[in-house]
Amino acid sequence: MATTANYRREDIRKDNPIFSSIRTTIESTFYGNNVIKVSSLSEAYKLAEASSGTIVTDMPVHRPTELGLDEGSKILLFNDGEITGRFAGARVIIGENNVDEGQFAGIAREAVFHTRYKKLYHAQVVIGLHEDFMVKAHLLIQEGYENTMYSWMLNFQYITEEYIKMYKNSTKLPEGDIYILSDPEYYPPTHPNGLALFDPQHNCALLCGMRYFGEHKKGTLTLAWGIANRNGFASCHGGMKRYNFSNNEKYTIGVFGLSGSGKSTLTHEKHDGKYDITILHDDAYVISTKDGSSVALEPSYFDKTQDYPTDHPSNKYLITVQNCGVTLDDEGKKVIVTEDLRNGNGRAVKSKLWAENRIDKIDEPVDSIAWLMKDATIPPIVKITNPVLASVMGATLATKRSTAERLANGVDMNALVIEPYANPFRTYPLKDDYNKFKELFENRNVECYIFNTGHFLDKKIPKEVTLKLLEDIATKKIEFKKLGNFTDIEYVEIEGFTPDMENTEYQKMWLSSINYRKEFLNNMETFKGGRDKLPQEALDILEKLEKEVSK
Repeated sequence: MATTANYRREDIRKDNPIFSSIRTTIESTFYGNNVIKVSSLSEAYKLAEASSGTIVTDMPVHRPTELGLDEGSKILLFNDGEITGRFAGARVIIGENNVDEGQFAGIAREAVFHTRYKKLYHAQVVIGLHEDFMVKAHLLIQEGYENTMYSWMLNFQYITEEYIKMYKNSTKLPEGDIYILSDPEYYPPTHPNGLALFDPQHNCALLCGMRYFGEHKKGTLTLAWGIANRNGFASCHGGMKRYNFSNNEKYTIGVFGLSGSGKSTLTHEKHDGKYDITILHDDAYVISTKDGSSVALEPSYFDKTQDYPTDHPSNKYLITVQNCGVTLDDEGKKVIVTEDLRNGNGRAVKSKLWAENRIDKIDEPVDSIAWLMKDATIPPIVKITNPVLASVMGATLATKRSTAERLANGVDMNALVIEPYANPFRTYPLKDDYNKFKELFENRNVECYIFNTGHFLDKKIPKEVTLKLLEDIATKKIEFKKLGNFTDIEYVEIEGFTPDMENTEYQKMWLSSINYRKEFLNNMETFKGGRDKLPQEALDILEKLEKEVSK
């Protein structure tokens, strides 16, 4: 099997690297006499349906028996309070500089003690949908949050006979199972706004005061991506699709971006049905550095409801909904109110059936990777031809925040920020990602593109322009030309979006964009004790760009 939950007694020792103080504290809670094990998705549905405050809509789940549910199952809605997004300020990672493991082990013990008089539910899932990469995860959550547990089991792969067999035959990893303890109503005195504590080396997490389902989904992926990183995979927060052409040729592209960057739109685009397209996933997968193949981590989709009015065809595939409204239609039936009318970042878990052309593994090596940015300096698309620069641009991916995140007071949502590889959930040194992606660009000849899905200068780039560029890349009809004096950057001439490298003000924008990235990399040399410092070549390639701007 992939990870290990049961051990021989002689292996249960202090020097076994799978164990730690925090992991032992968290895992022990799963075996208390106040814990009820939830054995099936159908059982989880019934618990969520009966949970106080759940809204059972009159919208049926589409083809429920194929999803492990009973006939007649309805879409369930459950809303949080004021907070409707992830809170990065709550994240604490054991192993990072200035994080006192002993202090947080004590906080974990106190949090566990506060669960003593609460009924707790234990659910299990598998992360990774192919024998090449499968990890078992356990969630323990208190009574009253059955909807969170149900959505979690839907988002990942709930346990079935088929997956039990696959899991037993999967590649064995030198890792323990993932254990996550969640108490949404306990706030440690030291963390009055909540705590998301991760011990990534020991595959466990403690979530305190975290109601939002996204904290549970991304918290689980945080640990799974860490396991992938340690075992020969590049961890990917993005989408991947494959174009299957009639001449038996194929083209696979991965797109990387934060929520709201367009990664789901680009992943699911069908180009009016002109091509046979296979989708791996639009949010989470891993790429093997051994053979370039890719494995999806989740069967379902945790998608925004902002762009889907109530009568949109895609809403047929909803299973659970979070932070949206409900009203009565003209037949007196309870239906959801979407488009972020109630609050920002309305969300839903959509079933795998939403994309009929889904596949759990792409055997062919990835052909190209696209970083999705919102940097007004960059034209709608550029191609990076140098492997070092390609990985550096991923490490300095510039974008803007979205409503999926709870921002601290005073933070400008429209300010440009850098989020390396579009993955704010990394628990390991940045150089690990840098080296893995560089290896793909350098040794596997993966092409690198940057799509600007925001504004070029002061002009919004239409979605249609981006989609046409994606199509032209896949069909190899795109024509690039050298951008100014840059030796490693090419662009495409598009009416209304042509960069003028002779313009002094535009040159200043490029210098500012490059300096912004250099400043970020320089800060990484001391930030968190230098854990995320990159090799000198990363700064050298940016300095080369700087010299080429007005050469």
